[in-house]
Amino acid sequence: MITRRHIRVKVMQSLYSYFSNPNNEMVIAEKGLLKDIRNVSELQIVIFSLILEIHKFAVDFMEDNKGKYIPKYDDLNPKMKFVHNRVILAMQVDELLIKKTTRVSGIWRKGELDIIRKIFVDMYRSEQYTSYLNDEKDSFKSDQKFIQLMLNEYILDNEVFMHVLQERSIFWTDDLPFVAMFLKSQINNLKENKSADFIVDVFKNSDDKKFAVDLFRKTIYSAEEFESLVGSKLKNWELERISKMDLLLIKMALTEVMSFEEMPIRVSFNEYIEISKYYSSQKAKVFINGILDKIVSQFKREGKIKKIGRGLV
Repeated sequence: MITRRHIRVKVMQSLYSYFSNPNNEMVIAEKGLLKDIRNVSELQIVIFSLILEIHKFAVDFMEDNKGKYIPKYDDLNPKMKFVHNRVILAMQVDELLIKKTTRVSGIWRKGELDIIRKIFVDMYRSEQYTSYLNDEKDSFKSDQKFIQLMLNEYILDNEVFMHVLQERSIFWTDDLPFVAMFLKSQINNLKENKSADFIVDVFKNSDDKKFAVDLFRKTIYSAEEFESLVGSKLKNWELERISKMDLLLIKMALTEVMSFEEMPIRVSFNEYIEISKYYSSQKAKVFINGILDKIVSQFKREGKIKKIGRGLV
């Protein structure tokens, strides 16, 4: 589920917290990292629960309309395409998904947020919803497309939805783009009349978990050495003037270059430069790239870099 870039972001967040608190213990911080990564799957469950709650509301809404004092024809004969959406029906037969979403679904009904009703009403009144209901192509593919549209237009950009996430976890705002991309991929890959496992392990494989732990530990072990190296490459600039985030990203990139033999150098460079665009200043990518180039060039001259496979150095 979680990508290598997302793993790097989670490790970065944990390392930033670790280095910011001199009383932190590495073992405890590492457990915190793995807990934060596991919580990413909780965000997936929370989003699924909202989709299912909106669907429940739609069913009740149509039943309530039939009981109006003077019901209209459309109230008595509603178009049931959304109620019978095959993607949602596939979710409802996944026992593990239902068990987990039932546990968290209460967050959408607390207080006076009324988010379920608001999202459904906005969607119900939209041209997209009307077009979906009136489309003669009643197919699994059209159901998939509408759930994607529902996610994009009515859930993921909803302010109240974002507020709920921020209250639940300070990291979920950062996790959302990665989880949203994964959810959309899951929906696209569904096959009609075939069972699907919506809940998957947060790590794709054991290698990804090992990558997260090793990157965390080895960055800590090499932190002082790399900090001195960065200081030696600065001209007319004091190390204390570098932002903590820029310095951390450089340390993580150098850790990958030196400690992960199967990782191409350019991949490591590009990953941390991309991450810096979201978590550092506008000019950070130029600075980070420049410092990394200088240090890695020195390591190459000294024969310190060992990579497995051709074209990785």
